[in-house]
Amino acid sequence: MISKKIQIKLLEEMLKIRLTEEMIAKKYYEQKMRCPIHLSIGQEATATGVCFGLKDSDKVFSAHRSHAHYIAKGGSIKSLLSELHGKISGCAKGLGGSMHLLDLNKGFSGAVPIVGSSIPIATGAAWANKLKKLNNLVIIFLGDGATEEGVFFESLDFASLNKLKILFVCENNFFSVYSPIDKRQSKKRNLCKIANSLGIKSTFIDGNDIENIYLKTEKIKKYIKKNSEPFFLLLNTFRYIEHCGPNNDDHLKYRNKNTIKFWEKKCPVVNYKKKLIRRKILDYKKISKLEKKIFNTLIKSFKYAEEQNFPTKKILNEFIDA
Repeated sequence: MISKKIQIKLLEEMLKIRLTEEMIAKKYYEQKMRCPIHLSIGQEATATGVCFGLKDSDKVFSAHRSHAHYIAKGGSIKSLLSELHGKISGCAKGLGGSMHLLDLNKGFSGAVPIVGSSIPIATGAAWANKLKKLNNLVIIFLGDGATEEGVFFESLDFASLNKLKILFVCENNFFSVYSPIDKRQSKKRNLCKIANSLGIKSTFIDGNDIENIYLKTEKIKKYIKKNSEPFFLLLNTFRYIEHCGPNNDDHLKYRNKNTIKFWEKKCPVVNYKKKLIRRKILDYKKISKLEKKIFNTLIKSFKYAEEQNFPTKKILNEFIDA
């Protein structure tokens, strides 16, 4: 059973991600954020459930759709928004933008936009932990498209052979830009069985069921640490808006109406609100108060980001090796 405190915190974390990204989408048209953005609206439960309870010493790696993972790992909203605005106060000093988020103090060890490229980096970090005899976890978030890359298989094989403490988390949202999964992968393809064939235990969890994700991931984390073995987790989820950008692109008809309606009914944020209300843990008034608190923080954070300075020319060469 999950305590009332944790249930409220799970909702709060999902709301923080949802409201942050909705406001990013709303303000993107002002053209103060000039980097491409890949939003996770609809996928909040996966990041929240997996990252909940991680220590700062545990490392999380991500890809191009990284905002939710960054926030769930404890990354600063001010630093995130500053980075999107290209400001020196950004988490990557305004040099990276949306797809290169970083917060080493919180254990968010980086996002790399090239499909699949962060998988071997995360595996290397887990290998380094073993060499240093550290008991910290490494978690790597990847999309279904990344499982089509060679480094996916190579990294799982290396992690299995060397018994690394790493959790591979595949967020399957069924589309690679406009290409549905059945146009890219055989219907007989089973990611959990692929992981098993490489000697890695695996499981599937509904990516919209925040409590199930949290509870099962807690057990998985303990398993990894106790047995010094990697684990593969598959989560089915769905992004509500376009692959890259703030718009709804369903007019392009690459996703049919029935599919969209099915996933909208499974919204992790809306359904968890209803669940906590039914349990009488929260009511509409308390939820509204929580949302208003987050909203006010976002207003201040956007204002902060907009008021900061851009990086100087000098800093452009600071992190480049000669």
